[in-house]
Amino acid sequence: MEPMIELKNITKEYERGAEKLRILNDLSLTVERGDFVAIVGPSGSGKSTLMNTIGLLDVPTSGSYKLDGVATEKMTDNQLAELRNKKIGFIFQQFNLLPKLTALENVELPLLYSGVPAKKRRETALQMLELLGMGQRGHHKPSELSGGQQQRVAIARALAVSPSLMLADEPTGALDSKTGKEVLELIIRLNEQGNTIVLITHDLHIAENAKRVVSIRDGLIVRDERLAEIPAGAAGVTA
Repeated sequence: MEPMIELKNITKEYERGAEKLRILNDLSLTVERGDFVAIVGPSGSGKSTLMNTIGLLDVPTSGSYKLDGVATEKMTDNQLAELRNKKIGFIFQQFNLLPKLTALENVELPLLYSGVPAKKRRETALQMLELLGMGQRGHHKPSELSGGQQQRVAIARALAVSPSLMLADEPTGALDSKTGKEVLELIIRLNEQGNTIVLITHDLHIAENAKRVVSIRDGLIVRDERLAEIPAGAAGVTA
């Protein structure tokens, strides 16, 4: 079985006037199915560009990328968007919920983009909200929800398309420590259920909740460490 993520010799450059700014420098990374990997690094390290590459939001200058066994380097923008919508669930720091839509309608959005019929969209969105403990809040708009509740809705939205990969970008960054811990516990449970998770963070305390920590600096992987397994349900979450 092929890995979930297979990046080989990825370089990303941006042009700044007459010069080229290299953000990722011949970087290679493999993530197996069912793993929970934290990618850590300071501001300017390249971790956001790496996240965008993994999430098919940005195209590398050179190198190859297979997502769930699918080669992406020759795909058109439309093909990349289709693959992204089908394979990846995103969890963002700022939730990215549409303010005029209810929680239920926000969860339905990726299903709408994927062409799922209305009845099935509604059923799936309701199931996801129930799973995340938000079944009674489906008709509330984001402004009527707490930060933790909004993040739960965002996670329900990410899960709605049954993604192969969950990509979490600083998922606790906009939350207080107690709520952040609850969201981390939720992400850990999702991984225990078989979901492949890649979490981007600048905080080593957050990263320590993953099974594997990859440190990036100046566009290069400088450390790749597999952590000791934590028994399922252990109260070891640090936020």
